[in-house]
Amino acid sequence: MADFWSFYSAGELTFGVGASGRVGMLAARRGWRRVLIVTDQTLVKLGLVDKVRQPLQDAGVTVEIFDGSCAEPDIGVALAAGAAAAKFDPDAICGVGGGSNIDLAKIVAILHAHGGQPSDYFSWDNVPGPVTPLIALPTTAGTGSEVSQSAVLTDSDNAMKVSTLSQFLRPALAIVDPLLSSTCPPQVTADSGIDALTHAVEAYTSTTFDLLEQDGDAPPPYSGSHLLVDALAEKAIELVGKHLVQAVQQGDDLEARSGMALAATLAGLAFSNAGVAVVHALEYPIGGAVHCSHGGGNGLLLPYVMRFNLPERPEKFAKVAQLLGGEATPTAAITQVERLKKAIGIPERLREYGVHPEMLAGFAAKSITITRLMRTNPRRPSEADLLEILKSAL
Repeated sequence: MADFWSFYSAGELTFGVGASGRVGMLAARRGWRRVLIVTDQTLVKLGLVDKVRQPLQDAGVTVEIFDGSCAEPDIGVALAAGAAAAKFDPDAICGVGGGSNIDLAKIVAILHAHGGQPSDYFSWDNVPGPVTPLIALPTTAGTGSEVSQSAVLTDSDNAMKVSTLSQFLRPALAIVDPLLSSTCPPQVTADSGIDALTHAVEAYTSTTFDLLEQDGDAPPPYSGSHLLVDALAEKAIELVGKHLVQAVQQGDDLEARSGMALAATLAGLAFSNAGVAVVHALEYPIGGAVHCSHGGGNGLLLPYVMRFNLPERPEKFAKVAQLLGGEATPTAAITQVERLKKAIGIPERLREYGVHPEMLAGFAAKSITITRLMRTNPRRPSEADLLEILKSAL
């Protein structure tokens, strides 16, 4: 328990249409002369990586590209990217892409600075000091990884997504350019956007800072919700309600893309301080087992977890409903989220992702062990509660 709260962000956040063109100037003024771009082959082929590489080179920065990333990268991909960094020895590491690419860049920044294996740094506060400086340029609007302290990898051996969390992982420079998301496919736009909504709702309704359990004097991974988190989360929820459907259906609508880019960043600032909760705890083993997208899994689970948490946060859920354009009642929040999911094609049931009934108990058993996410949930669940949520979502 604490009588105070803290707030963290990226070192510098630059936002706006065309902002990616400033990356070279912003890197050069920091003295970064060698930059490794961590990305994937699809973004290279689409020409998006060139929109980052060219300004860097124009500013006299030597650029190397690792394009071996992928959706939900595993430990093997991280080791390959780490080897590329060791060979090139960059001054800074630049993640270009969705959350998977930016998260991978964070792991590479740890390995380049401190060596070892990715698993050495899993969980909270196991990064021993500053990492190689990070630049983040998102091409999707969802994860908020450009401002967060977390990186997620897939542990294939244990069929589980695992997080590395450290305040050292917040990028030194985050550049959010809505133009970079303008070619994002509809399904990726939908999955990313519902992920941003999940971040905002979980942060907004999380355990308040004054009631959050802590382990002695050690710095906690999350602070719980407070007034600054609430302000950011409310605006993010409002922006998602206003722009997500249009961004999915009309990807070239720059106003919708800008609205969703801002929503994702605001939600990232909110959740990476307050915390996410049971939605994410349940999605980690599900995503690791059936390989659904992180955002799609979160979006599917969101209304079911909201229903569980409803008794503890009726006023805030009523506000969520209002921000999403519905009647200001607690149950209307669930209705509005379900409506939004249907409009953008997010599955309603876990079985649509290939989940079978006999898998649920294992998911619940793995989820309950993620203590940091159990603590931030406004209603502390038992393993039996988690199993019931999963059954309701099946």
